[in-house]
Amino acid sequence: MVVRLMVNVSRFMVTFVVATVAVFLLMRAIPGDPAQIALGVNASPELLAETRRQLGTDRPLPVQYVDWVMGLPQGSFGVSYVTRQDISPMIADRVQVSLILVVLSMIVALLIAIPFGTLAAVRHRQPSGVLISGLSQLGVAIPGFLAGILLVVVFAVGLGWFPSNGWVPPGEDFGDFLRRIVLPVAALASVQGAILTRYVRSAVLEVMSEDYLRTARAKGLGRLEALVRHGLRNASIPVLTVTSVQLAALIVGAVVVERVFVIPGLGSMLLDAVGNRDMLTVQSVVMVLVAITLIINLVVDLLYTVLDPRIRKKA
Repeated sequence: MVVRLMVNVSRFMVTFVVATVAVFLLMRAIPGDPAQIALGVNASPELLAETRRQLGTDRPLPVQYVDWVMGLPQGSFGVSYVTRQDISPMIADRVQVSLILVVLSMIVALLIAIPFGTLAAVRHRQPSGVLISGLSQLGVAIPGFLAGILLVVVFAVGLGWFPSNGWVPPGEDFGDFLRRIVLPVAALASVQGAILTRYVRSAVLEVMSEDYLRTARAKGLGRLEALVRHGLRNASIPVLTVTSVQLAALIVGAVVVERVFVIPGLGSMLLDAVGNRDMLTVQSVVMVLVAITLIINLVVDLLYTVLDPRIRKKA
């Protein structure tokens, strides 16, 4: 167990370092001078040179990379090229908003997918199972932003049950926070729930064909009881893998939904920075998203050893 933990952490660190190099080089490959963008085309050469010195863009690329990457463990991302403000506090505020939205959406998606996916597998030859499969397929085909727009049209504009946009921190007014978070969570969770429902159905169907489950039924257990007692744990392993992938995709997919519902998360910050050509802010936000994705993969690798005794024995 300890050896596997060390291997996973080492893999995480190597991947993180490679990701920092890739993100840094990709940002520098984009044409344009940050000082020129900040000052405009009519800026004098002297002022441009002074601005480059202040921003640090006149230094060699290896020096810029080392300065940037050494600040990451301390949570220091540098100063915005456009606003000249420290990027770290802005990211700290925005990442909380995005994580609340993403975590709530994934919880709701799993609450949808696990029971309905299992039911679709158990009743895959019956009309109810076919109906669930058809609805999940329809949900997969609908993009998250389109689901958000439809929810706004129906429940905000048409019925007036919920606000159409905006954000209130949960610590400020929890009731208003719940009213404003319902529609964006529903938009993200409906799509992810449909995707995960299909994977849960597939995993449960595969487990139901195993010999050990037929043996359990031969000993007198019903289909559902045998599945709950002996099958769901094995079915959870591939579902956990897919969930980690979808959670990473959900973090990226929340960018558009945040814009639709005017939520001040990392997605909105990223789009604003791209529009302003603030490359250092874009670089920092992308790196935060990469780090969150890598942490998710690390946690999932560790959860495998908890769910699957064969992995623990091999470790």
